[in-house]
Amino acid sequence: MPSDSSADLDSDSTATDTLTFADLGLGEQVLKALSAVGYEQPSAIQAATIPTLLGGQDVVGLAQTGTGKTAAFALPILERLDRGQKQPQALVLAPTRELALQVCEAFEQYAGHSKAVHILPVYGGQGYGVQLSALRRGVHIVVGTPGRIMDHLDKGTLDLSELKFLVLDEADEMLKMGFAEDVETILAQTPDDKQVAMFSATMPPQIRRLSSKYLNDPQEIAVKKKTTTATNLTQRYLIVSYPQKVDALTRILEVENFEAMIVFTRTKNETETLAERLRARGYAAAAINGDVQQTQRERTVKQLKDGKLDILVATDVAARGLDVERISHVVNYDLPIDTESYVHRVGRTGRAGRTGDAISFVTPRERRTLSNIERATRQSLTQMHLPSVDDVNATRLSRFDDAITAALSQTARIDRFRDIIGHYVEHHDVPEADVAAALAVVAQGDTPLLLDPNDEPRREEFRGAAGKDGKSRADRDRQPPSGPMATYRIAVGKRHRVEPRQIVGAIANEGGLGRGDFGQIRIFPNFSLVDLPAELPQDTMRKLGGTRISGILIDLKPDSGPRGSSRPPRASGDRGPRKPRRS
Repeated sequence: MPSDSSADLDSDSTATDTLTFADLGLGEQVLKALSAVGYEQPSAIQAATIPTLLGGQDVVGLAQTGTGKTAAFALPILERLDRGQKQPQALVLAPTRELALQVCEAFEQYAGHSKAVHILPVYGGQGYGVQLSALRRGVHIVVGTPGRIMDHLDKGTLDLSELKFLVLDEADEMLKMGFAEDVETILAQTPDDKQVAMFSATMPPQIRRLSSKYLNDPQEIAVKKKTTTATNLTQRYLIVSYPQKVDALTRILEVENFEAMIVFTRTKNETETLAERLRARGYAAAAINGDVQQTQRERTVKQLKDGKLDILVATDVAARGLDVERISHVVNYDLPIDTESYVHRVGRTGRAGRTGDAISFVTPRERRTLSNIERATRQSLTQMHLPSVDDVNATRLSRFDDAITAALSQTARIDRFRDIIGHYVEHHDVPEADVAAALAVVAQGDTPLLLDPNDEPRREEFRGAAGKDGKSRADRDRQPPSGPMATYRIAVGKRHRVEPRQIVGAIANEGGLGRGDFGQIRIFPNFSLVDLPAELPQDTMRKLGGTRISGILIDLKPDSGPRGSSRPPRASGDRGPRKPRRS
């Protein structure tokens, strides 16, 4: 039975507001990886579970999808791995292939700054050859479904004799799907001294029995999670590729009738970058994040309340506890990783009985996260489409009309200007309508009032949609690059089974590059060469340095020639445009 030591946690509690991941006993490599993916503070279940697992105690966690439980068990496992051992040390059982892949991706993110950590997903529908080859080479962590794990055990291809950690993720779902017998068989074939963590949304008698039989004096940790959002809140989402997010946000700002807005990003650096780009477009925007001093934060929030600021770009932690009645809209510029964060974010609007709007940007690869949010909150988000040029122009004309109407109400000033206009008409023989149009030009300045319909992006290009051949419209229409190009080397090649479209997609998404920024792509057995603009900004180089393709860190750097010679990056701009290689 579970230990008397138990914890009931409220995910909305402020108990963890000042707690950091460093306070939980995690090492430097794991902390660097967490910082890279934008984690600032642990969730309730992470704060309670990580120290317990690091201390070697078994855990029974009552938590739903979206509470951050994957990090709660993955981080302690990574912290305690023996990199020199070839046999699997950790086994994570998940009920579905989708969840197994999701957990695997999370492990790869958290191991981003750890050396030589090998993680293998094992599930039905995937060929045995890939799994057998990886198991022969040696893996540290296996994440799989009970059925395929049983197959390997029956064939003798999976050795669990050296297992140190076992995780049952969504245990109640596994039992509902009929995996009870398989789970018990697997548990019986693992060492008695292993550490076990079991996570379940509910605690039916069968889970209690499993816990008492296979866990050693576990601590029970329950998270009471807020999973509902306000009924007076309109929730929408937009499918958009990463490089087009700024343009999408700008158009939304044009057509949405908002009073004040919070735009949430995942990292501190992104708050500053996005706020600066919005200010360059004429919006009153400011950033707050964990690095902003409290006095500056208070000053910024006061400006938002007083109407001197309209857009706040923030991280989750920086916006915690923020209560400003003017906030009519919340935009998830980066979709939050867990449901709890989503509920907290959208709760910044629609307060005190007012109505509110929440808009989430979803990249094609984040559809699963969106489904988790909808399932956990038991609410469906409505898909919206990118505001068109016609939508933007209609809004601009409407506001222009409103400005004229407001000016006409100022009778005294209108009378004075009427005499001035009459004088001009009399002496220059120009129709009054032409004079009014000329004054509008003077008032508007160099910025056109209306957008050019030719600037309308194709919907497929904007969303990065793929055709039947696996290529997006943007890939098929890619033009040869112009301007100076240089050759860069990335650490993935034929043996990683990468294709040109994967390279283009990853670099374009993470580096914010356009279709005209790519030249020739040459794929070799252990690396690839990509022609990109010769002068890539440092910020882009930094982002691309942490980019992964097929789970492999690409380690992008200027190509120095064969066998590490000191030859500088090859400039290709003086030899005319190259035709990009097709997949």
